Amino acid sequence: MTIVPSQVPVLIAGGGPSGLAAGIELGRRGVEVCVVEPRTTLDPLRPRAKTTSVRTMEHLRRWGLADRLRSRAALPVAYAQDVVFCTGLFGHEITRFPEAFGLWTEPRDIAAEAGQQVAQPIVEELLREAAAALPSVTLLVGWRVDAVIDGQDGVRAELVGPDGRRREVHAEYLLGCDGIAGVSRSAIGSHYAGSSGALPNLSITFRSRELDERPLCALGVHYWVIGAERGGLMGRLDLDGTWWAIVQGIDVQAEEADPVALVRTLAGAEIDVEVLATDPWSARMLLADRYRGERVFLVGDAAHLNPPWGGHGFNTCVGDAVNIGYKLAAVLQGWAPPSLLDSYELERRPVAVRTIAAAGGQEAFLAPSFAAAELDDDGTAGQVLRAQLADALRGKDPEFHSLGLVLGYDYADSPVVVPDGRGRPEPELTRYRPSAHPGARLPHVWLSDGSSLYDLLGDWFTLLRLSSRADPTPLVTAATAAGIPLRVVDLGRLPRLRAVCEADLVLVRPDQHVAWRGDVAADPTEVWTRVTGGGQDRDPGGGSS
Repeated sequence: MTIVPSQVPVLIAGGGPSGLAAGIELGRRGVEVCVVEPRTTLDPLRPRAKTTSVRTMEHLRRWGLADRLRSRAALPVAYAQDVVFCTGLFGHEITRFPEAFGLWTEPRDIAAEAGQQVAQPIVEELLREAAAALPSVTLLVGWRVDAVIDGQDGVRAELVGPDGRRREVHAEYLLGCDGIAGVSRSAIGSHYAGSSGALPNLSITFRSRELDERPLCALGVHYWVIGAERGGLMGRLDLDGTWWAIVQGIDVQAEEADPVALVRTLAGAEIDVEVLATDPWSARMLLADRYRGERVFLVGDAAHLNPPWGGHGFNTCVGDAVNIGYKLAAVLQGWAPPSLLDSYELERRPVAVRTIAAAGGQEAFLAPSFAAAELDDDGTAGQVLRAQLADALRGKDPEFHSLGLVLGYDYADSPVVVPDGRGRPEPELTRYRPSAHPGARLPHVWLSDGSSLYDLLGDWFTLLRLSSRADPTPLVTAATAAGIPLRVVDLGRLPRLRAVCEADLVLVRPDQHVAWRGDVAADPTEVWTRVTGGGQDRDPGGGSS
């Protein structure tokens, strides 16, 4: 019989990617957590998200899960890295976007991990196992959070089990990871605002022997089909004949939708098709007007929804979980004040705004808008049309090459980083320019032994000493006095890292973002006060390079 705790420091409503990531982030730090998830099984025939971003893979590496996920992924990165636009799988290639979604096969200095194409249920299964293996995490599968009462001193939640029995649980904090249909958002009086995409969509999971046996027009990880009759996306789920497709502009309530015929239209041939599952859906661009109540915080889809174009949705959810997870652990362990939690919405909501705008901007570039009757013509007319379309499709580049968004988001305006008065790169969608300005993700480098710089970072704060002349003692002494866990890493042997960080000392947060940098801290106690959430608006100061 499942044991449901009556009291727990942190209750997590929802055990999808955001809830499981938050549970792991807290559980690894010894915080007692209860994750409540209604779904007893994860449906492999409904892959949902398929892109695990470079940044999410870096978090998985930090949790010791990156290699385990790659070993389970049915599509190795080496299989294909390009998104191909074509008139059909057996038609003409129009253009391609190489190394889409951060898929590269050789290590690159900019990141500790490449991206990975893998169906979301596989990611969730791995996260479930990792969360359940942590002694401080209780995973209640088949249960749901049915009601939440937020309060200044804690949260009361009513849980309903698979047999209908009810249990009341008291928690110090609740993370609402229960998505669009959960109870957490209404419990704090938060509301979505936004819009839906212009075209309805139909997702189809299917098997086809002939797609393995017959040569396709090109090798790709995704195919965007610009057809005269229908347009959409297709791609492999594995190397054993299982595929996914998204047909754009299909309204199942207004027209007869034959999934077999639709797949054949996208393929451009009368292939064998065994339909495994179908799902109609519409893209949504929604953002909650606030992320927290008293002790309840919205995380992931409960706080924001964005279209799948670019593959940012579930990855943004994981980013939320990492941010609130380490902060909540610091508060519960007593070395950070509750005011640290105020920075969660201030940091993460702007990321959601920017991500929704980037993904929503691609709604103007869906496949049906490029359809042309002679596009598949073998003669001169077809060649000219395809060349013209390839030029027009350049607007799709930010959907597939978005490292500026994925790695370049920062928290420079956060109250828990120490500004240094120096400039920072202008935000870009496609291009990522490494920078160690306060609030930015720490620039990554590979070390001479083949390990990642990130592998040296501690579970809590890390102070990088990038010059032999730098004295970390004042910051270390102040951290010890305040009970703040800190690791010091001496990297004076890496002048190229010193050059990009532009400081002798760099203080890195548990989420791998820079909290402070300088050659010397003018007031170490004030630095720690600010980065742990107790600082004022005044600048604690730092030495210039």
